[in-house]
Amino acid sequence: MSREQQVRQRLLAVAQVLQDSGLWQSHAPDTQAFNSNEPFCVDTMLPLEWLQWVLLPRMQALLDSQAPLPQNFSITPYYEEALDSETPGRLLLLCELQALDALFTDHSA
Repeated sequence: MSREQQVRQRLLAVAQVLQDSGLWQSHAPDTQAFNSNEPFCVDTMLPLEWLQWVLLPRMQALLDSQAPLPQNFSITPYYEEALDSETPGRLLLLCELQALDALFTDHSA
């Protein structure tokens, strides 16, 4: 399986965890929320909003356009801190994010 296929698979797995845990949102944040200059849009979006509405679509767009994928990509540490221990599906989501991160850190050397 190619790296791109593995990334697609991990993105789908992250989305599935969000859906299965009841964290998937049916409506996007306000349009202005996407205009943030802060990492992870921390000033305009909640962490799970950024994951669903920014990261997943942007990564999918890179794959669809066959653009180069990021290197040294690691978002799990942010989510380890950002998600409350009571967040539904937290451990499974962190596991999927680690698997996604590994696809980028393993190939950045």
